[in-house]
Amino acid sequence: MNPEFPVFVPTKGRYESLHTIKALERLHIPYKAVIEKQEYEQYAAVIDKQKLLVLPHQNQGLTVTRNWIWDYAQHELKAPYFWTFDDNIRDFYRLHKNMKYRMDTGTFLKVQEDFAQRYTNLAISGMQYEMFVPRRQHTNPFILNTRIYSNMLIKTVIPYRNVTFYNDDTDLCLRVLKDGWCTLLFCAFLADKIATMYVKGGMTDYYQQTEKRKQFAEELQHAHPDVVKVVWKYNRWHHEVDYRPFKGNKLVLKPDVVIPQGVNNYGMVLTHTEGA
Repeated sequence: MNPEFPVFVPTKGRYESLHTIKALERLHIPYKAVIEKQEYEQYAAVIDKQKLLVLPHQNQGLTVTRNWIWDYAQHELKAPYFWTFDDNIRDFYRLHKNMKYRMDTGTFLKVQEDFAQRYTNLAISGMQYEMFVPRRQHTNPFILNTRIYSNMLIKTVIPYRNVTFYNDDTDLCLRVLKDGWCTLLFCAFLADKIATMYVKGGMTDYYQQTEKRKQFAEELQHAHPDVVKVVWKYNRWHHEVDYRPFKGNKLVLKPDVVIPQGVNNYGMVLTHTEGA
């Protein structure tokens, strides 16, 4: 079972690593790698050309690219939702009875899509990072009204676009939440994302500069001084967001939705893989 909605992977300078793309290929999930024209030959040498989507702009940053993808999904494809993934995700997992199991199909995306479509006001959803969910420790299946990073299922018709140059995903989530919409971070499914600054290409050059890290934290603080502060920890600058003001945002079930009793595993079963 594969996702119903289009999957996009904006990628720049990472045609030698292809982490997310390799993961999607292994799972046979259809996708489009969104690239800039000057890197077409490099990406075309390692990815099926039919899976490449060439941007009409160059060197304008990830925010501009994400907005182009949003417009393309909404106006060209007429898709009610779309996925966008960072290009440094190694794998995907299901959290089942507090244990992590590597996914072998694209079914986990379809599950999340079906869940999102139950509600009128769920604007953005996505998966928690695998590194933040310890094994053998109880974790709720999702967290409501928090940040969604690196993998997003976005409702195309919501009246927003990405704005800030840095932390545009956090800024987007905060603007959505402040207007009363909901966001939802799945913990039942997890994304194994490589830590920021460990893969060359993308935005790594910006993030490696200490003064830039403070600058992008301050940019978010300037946009949301009521809930964001700049802090120094782990030997570098970070932003820190208080999501408590959004606890009152409640999911609104569509009137025609009936949630069936029992567990629906969507045909997923646990299997032992040789050498795993």
